[in-house]
Amino acid sequence: MTLLRQRCRRLPARLFPTLLLGALAAGPAWAQRAPVVQPSPEAGSSAVPEAWNAYVQTTYIWQKKWAFPAAYSGTNSLRPNAEKSYSFTATAFLGLRLWQGAEFYYNPEAAQGVPLSGLLGLGGMTNGEMARTTGPTLVGYNARAFLRQTIDLGGETAAVASEANQLAGNVASRRMVVTVGKVAMGDIFDENRYAHDPRNDFMNWAIITHGAYDYAADARGYSLGFAAEYFDPAGWAIRAGRFAMPKESNGLPLDPSLTRQHGDQVELEINHGLFGRPGTVRFLAFRNKAGMGSFRASLDLAAATGTTPDLALTRQTRYKTGFGINIEQPISDELGAFFRGSWADGKSETFSYAEIDNSIAGGIVLQGNRWGRANDRIGAALVRNGLSRDRRDYLAAGGLGFFLGDGALNYRPEQILETFYAAQLCKGFTVSLNYQYIRNPAYNADRGPVNVAAIRLHAEY
Repeated sequence: MTLLRQRCRRLPARLFPTLLLGALAAGPAWAQRAPVVQPSPEAGSSAVPEAWNAYVQTTYIWQKKWAFPAAYSGTNSLRPNAEKSYSFTATAFLGLRLWQGAEFYYNPEAAQGVPLSGLLGLGGMTNGEMARTTGPTLVGYNARAFLRQTIDLGGETAAVASEANQLAGNVASRRMVVTVGKVAMGDIFDENRYAHDPRNDFMNWAIITHGAYDYAADARGYSLGFAAEYFDPAGWAIRAGRFAMPKESNGLPLDPSLTRQHGDQVELEINHGLFGRPGTVRFLAFRNKAGMGSFRASLDLAAATGTTPDLALTRQTRYKTGFGINIEQPISDELGAFFRGSWADGKSETFSYAEIDNSIAGGIVLQGNRWGRANDRIGAALVRNGLSRDRRDYLAAGGLGFFLGDGALNYRPEQILETFYAAQLCKGFTVSLNYQYIRNPAYNADRGPVNVAAIRLHAEY
């Protein structure tokens, strides 16, 4: 508390109880994700290797949804009445150097919050810090525990800075990195400097990662497995990994076998120059194996028995495939843009992430240099989410997904506008205002539009 007052002695006193509570309480990871940390080498520089480091972060998000028109509502609908929501998040990032190139990281975390409408009724959920297991009772758990081994393959040596889940040191431009243990998928795959971290930038699930990426994870957003990455000095990298799926759809326990059920992904990263500035393009493909229900099989069974289609009656081992493209591009010293496009086959139920079968998202982020606030950021993004024909027919027939189910469906793509302003009030503490406008919530033209505003407090040390 003393340290916080020293850093932010000019802040209103009433903020400190909130920040202290947030530091002791918590929230989920990447829905739920902690900030993704990737090495940012500075060519030709060097750093004294750290033996260990420790960082903490805490985030509080308050949201309000205004009442909206709805011709009807179902079991899994976003409630049409006005609602308020909150989430706490706090995480400790502890790192230890074991031997040459080997680092171990451990992240204890806790979660507490109340979601809008029980976290139902949207494809792109409005709070990336809200996990499916979040409730009003504070719960602590082990978020991450993993070993990272870096193998020097030669080339120019560069320094990396000390950050959360990253020890200061030196890396070779040509290297192999192997990660084994419990992580969030966004720690390794689908990084984007402008749209990836709901604690600092955009918050919608369809913006912080590929909307159609049904990545392997438990209900808090973490998984067990392994990944290997190769970085080449020519400006490209490739990574692949296999991780555990939950034992059942959107469940918390993971199936650790990595053969019975698993999620595989591979990503190619290409660095390039555009507008005289370095940009990055990433191509991702994934394939999941799990006990999933089929939309078409559920419809056929319901037609034969005269009942409402039910995914639970058709669950068996199935495969889901998908892909995505992710672009980040600085345009000037202050302005950057991003784009994501993703698609999944949409034949079987969502098992770990959002109910989105195809998605396009893009936006810009501007730093506040021009108005004398270099550490402030303002961002705006647009999203278009869609469903496969099989999932549309299933929902229109009254079927329920994990997040969706209005009882009927007048299908239209779900469209989202999100904008935010993040003001750094002092080193390590940022306050953000956020607004989201959602047309056709849950892909239903008979409901909405929806307006959601938020205030976010974030501290990291």
